[in-house]
Amino acid sequence: MELSERQQRIVEIVKENEPITSEQIAALLKVTRATLRPDLAILTMSGILDARPKVGYLYAGNTGINIISEHIKQTRVSDIKSIPVIVDEQTSLYDGIVALFLEDVGSIYVVSKGYLTGVVSRKDFLKSIMGGMEIHKVPVGLIMTRMPNIVLTYPHETALEAAIKIIEHEVDSLPVVEKEMIGEKECFKVVGKISKTNIARLFVELGKQ
Repeated sequence: MELSERQQRIVEIVKENEPITSEQIAALLKVTRATLRPDLAILTMSGILDARPKVGYLYAGNTGINIISEHIKQTRVSDIKSIPVIVDEQTSLYDGIVALFLEDVGSIYVVSKGYLTGVVSRKDFLKSIMGGMEIHKVPVGLIMTRMPNIVLTYPHETALEAAIKIIEHEVDSLPVVEKEMIGEKECFKVVGKISKTNIARLFVELGKQ
């Protein structure tokens, strides 16, 4: 994985000043902690840095955390994906809300003719209800976030790559898709999902090992 210029600078700062807190790193780089959060998450998950509560960040070097890092890099999205909740664009808001809560998920994926066209979150449903929409008549296609404004992941990608996308785009889950060409148009069939829960479960399993 190629590090950005700022990520390389963070590693240098940690090497020179470990242990060092995120506040101290932010002060040295003259940026906010919020700006650093994705970089620190990536460096920690990739095993380059080690984050210790009430201590700060340390350079991991060749410690045991790199073993976990290698497992994460070798684990594919197809190995840890879960079953997605999928509805058609014409499904009513009411039926979409029922599916969301029956399956206890944060978002559902919307398809048309079997291919991904959008995603609807709990927040989207809440806004529609508060806005007074007729939930028995309005289709989910009217309130969904549409393609191509959806972050995707693929079965061959690593768990690390999926986790980085979740962090960088600040989403709860990603649809796992397989690309198909229909004429000259790219279409995506949903074959699973990767959520923060999938990533957390992977960490727990590796920790137990």
